[in-house]
Amino acid sequence: MTFQDKRVIVTGGAAGFGEAIARAYSTAGARVMVADIDGARAEALSAELDGALAFQIDVTDEARTAEMAAAAADAWGGIDVVAANAGLPHMAARTINVSTEDFDFMWAVNVRSVYFAAKYCYPHIEPGGAIVATASISGRQPRIGTVPYAASKAAVITLVRGMALEMAPKVRVNAVCPVSSPTGFDKVAMGTDELPDHINEAIIAGIPMGRRATPDDVASAVLYLSSDDAPFLTGVCLDVDGGRSIS
Repeated sequence: MTFQDKRVIVTGGAAGFGEAIARAYSTAGARVMVADIDGARAEALSAELDGALAFQIDVTDEARTAEMAAAAADAWGGIDVVAANAGLPHMAARTINVSTEDFDFMWAVNVRSVYFAAKYCYPHIEPGGAIVATASISGRQPRIGTVPYAASKAAVITLVRGMALEMAPKVRVNAVCPVSSPTGFDKVAMGTDELPDHINEAIIAGIPMGRRATPDDVASAVLYLSSDDAPFLTGVCLDVDGGRSIS
């Protein structure tokens, strides 16, 4: 897949899935805006990528999202792809034990940020462009301990499918639905950088491919859905789950 001279925004772009997505687009020839709440990390990554920009953003901030879209359009004359990737879980807990503040903040990051990114980037996206959101296989199959998170990702799936109807044929809107991956997600959800062996083994036991997802697995799927190789795909929520959803 080639993205030569394409103009791409990646939110949550400085770490985890976002870093892999940003690097993959850059390797494929795109100019990338690394948009992240960690401005220093966004700057450091953008310095490694040819022609990249960094943009510090809290994706729950509507005005800042509008500024992000305008900054990309001003720098490049338009936008071709938006990877609305920013997201986070809550600390693993039964639903009734999740605080209202954590619930609301997580939904603002996971769902409202996709709405903001679409709302403010759409006017600048060239015909034939694409938006790809990062949802989760949990949005299809919730698990005990992460139900509010799963519900937020189910909302992303519905939002993507609905916007695909509204934005066609100018812009294609799709999502990826990854399974568990050893990223910063683990630290937030479990309070540890690495999962205990018994938990890791239990997760892998439910994945037919015998491993968790890698950031590169997710990046490859994001690039495909936004590429010229997928011109007729919109409203697709692609399971990047090693078969978990069928096991």
